[in-house]
Amino acid sequence: MTSSILPQLLRPRALRPGDLVVIASLSGPLPAEYEPNVEQTVVVLERMGFRVRRAPLLEVGRQRWWSAASPAEIAREFNGLLRDPEVRAIVASDGGQTVLGYLDLIDVEAIRADPKPILGYSDISLLHLALYARTGLVGFHADMAVPGFGGSWPAAMAARQAELERLYSTLLTSTEAIGALPTTPSWECWRPGRAEGRLIGGVINRIVLAQATPFAMPLERFDGAVLFWEELGGLASHVWSYLQIMRHAGILDRISGMVVGIPTHIGGLEGPDASPTLAEIVLDVLGDRDIPVLGNVEFGHSGPNLPMPVGIPVALDAQQRTLSLLEPAVRP
Repeated sequence: MTSSILPQLLRPRALRPGDLVVIASLSGPLPAEYEPNVEQTVVVLERMGFRVRRAPLLEVGRQRWWSAASPAEIAREFNGLLRDPEVRAIVASDGGQTVLGYLDLIDVEAIRADPKPILGYSDISLLHLALYARTGLVGFHADMAVPGFGGSWPAAMAARQAELERLYSTLLTSTEAIGALPTTPSWECWRPGRAEGRLIGGVINRIVLAQATPFAMPLERFDGAVLFWEELGGLASHVWSYLQIMRHAGILDRISGMVVGIPTHIGGLEGPDASPTLAEIVLDVLGDRDIPVLGNVEFGHSGPNLPMPVGIPVALDAQQRTLSLLEPAVRP
């Protein structure tokens, strides 16, 4: 691998006190019962020192099929936020099934001209992957308004909430490397070893879908990468199939390490008769590839999320159960 293969990282400017953060519907709609979650997200972000605004499409009852609006309408609003110099960060309200509909409508030049932190996971994984592939943008695979800041955060212990609030605030405002992410007893070493490389990943079905589009990550971008992924729903056999697709694509031959999130509502992995385990599925597909694997890490649908900034170099030590961010996600 040569460094010339890797894109120049496009880091957003560090947020400052009083900067404007906009919560936007980048995929699914806002059901009435989740309006309090958005209001709670405003409280959390204001406590971090930011001004907060809601984009117009984030309105209870606004819906087109399974989306907050048509892909063209969502892209129009998203592009407006990207072009607005007052907007310093964008937080997705929720995931869903819409981003594939407007990947070709995003104003990539606006991102290059004024990169901003975009926070979200699930369907928003597609944005992070496609924009990193096209521009080198550091995407923030992190909590959103409805299932994250307004959902899983209030349900967490107070100490965990405070820890996450400090972590997110530092990640968005500091030009120093975060270092080791806070661990919990759930983390498991599935295969020992150490690796360093750029973080690339998201929800596993979106990684595979992205690779089937013109916005796919060039395979060389996976050279030496630490691949992180998680999944919601479906079956254990589906996860095995997604991993097999990545094997056939050559991705698993290129990465230096793997970090797996806590699986959520996956048939065949939960309950007393669960078989095989997620660790067994991963190691089965990896075969004799000698790469470290760290499992059951808190990012993705299990929530609350540890932020995983796409493109940032990390150090992984699976046996010691540590994952460290080696560089800042934002620039001065």
